[in-house]
Amino acid sequence: MRIVITIGGSIIIKDHNYKKFQDYATVLGDMAAEHQIMVVVGGGRTARDYIGIARDLGASEALCDDIGIEVTRLNARLLITALGGDAYPKVPQNFSQALEFSTSGKIVVMGGTEPAHSTDAVGSILAEFVGAELLLNATSVDGLYDKDPNKYPDAQMIEEITPHDMMEMLSDKEMKAGTYEFLDKTAIQIIGRSRIKTVILNGEHPENLEKAMNKKIGTLIIPNP
Repeated sequence: MRIVITIGGSIIIKDHNYKKFQDYATVLGDMAAEHQIMVVVGGGRTARDYIGIARDLGASEALCDDIGIEVTRLNARLLITALGGDAYPKVPQNFSQALEFSTSGKIVVMGGTEPAHSTDAVGSILAEFVGAELLLNATSVDGLYDKDPNKYPDAQMIEEITPHDMMEMLSDKEMKAGTYEFLDKTAIQIIGRSRIKTVILNGEHPENLEKAMNKKIGTLIIPNP
């Protein structure tokens, strides 16, 4: 099975600690023994800090995005380092390169691609481009909630949702570089049109990726009727 995994920067680079990269490398290596794995990593706080400096300097949103992309590619290089021989040694700059690198049989790890595309958008486009059968979205919470669970104790997790209903939830949100809602509109549109099986799960525990293969976990995005 070809699986695309997106790992939020707020997960993998949260504490600027090597161990999270190491833990992910162990799980991804195990999964790669049976499946073809492709990974997209985000920029996290580091990217937001750089974007904030650029914005204060008067940079355009497109340039802010470009700076954030560079940070995601650094994070991708760190994960490749952790994976060692299990990973293709270069970070793809675009989807064609990612597909080309995947023919090696190694785990492919990439960051961002172009301005205005979040990590989630890149992951969904990659999944569509390579014909992935499953998209796993590793975030900082257990799944998709009706409101921010970090702010509202009564927030309810949604076990299943369609892309259409997700779009309704995001209809009044403003998007700027480094501040994307999860998932953003581009990602949802791609998932909807390609009918990609997608699971949003808690990435604080890398083993949840393996659990999602065999049991119900997090939020499942089901095709529009």
